[in-house]
Amino acid sequence: MSGLLPGFADPVADAQSAFRAVLEAMARPGRVQRLPRPPAPPAPLSPAAGAVLLALADAETPLWLDAGAEVAEWAVFHAGCPLVEDAGAATFALATGTPPALSSLDPGTDEEPQRAATLILQVASLAEGRGWRLTGPGIEREHRLQVEGVPNGFLAAWTASRARFPLGVDIILCAGDCVAALPRSITIREG
Repeated sequence: MSGLLPGFADPVADAQSAFRAVLEAMARPGRVQRLPRPPAPPAPLSPAAGAVLLALADAETPLWLDAGAEVAEWAVFHAGCPLVEDAGAATFALATGTPPALSSLDPGTDEEPQRAATLILQVASLAEGRGWRLTGPGIEREHRLQVEGVPNGFLAAWTASRARFPLGVDIILCAGDCVAALPRSITIREG
């Protein structure tokens, strides 16, 4: 582990800052939040995805990821999270490439919908003011979010997942040092 990259520079303050940004993103779907001091994780992980992972994952949250052995070692060392090979068994799924199908992730149960998985999805870019039309809780009328780098068929998969509400998957989008959230309660339409 001698070549292991550091996590947060100030583990407590930086984790709290990242956690607040994620909470703000979840409360205001589609609003882009900039992380003030994200870590510099190993490639191909973006600073935002690394920050979200370190702020949310711990020894009680199984993690599935597709970012390779170096990122896996970094995540286990800094977050203490157990790794799983089956995305359906993960509390958090971290995708830097093609994500697992939303239908394959844990949607929670009728008794405990809050136990659903969260997909941390690394994308190429996030921008407000154009793109998708988001409506639902936390959005007064409509919010626009442009997301570059989601897989083909994403909106159809989102719509199918959304039909199971209150079950479903929440998504945290990460690009560079920015995050935006798509809670399972919102509706997304093409721009």
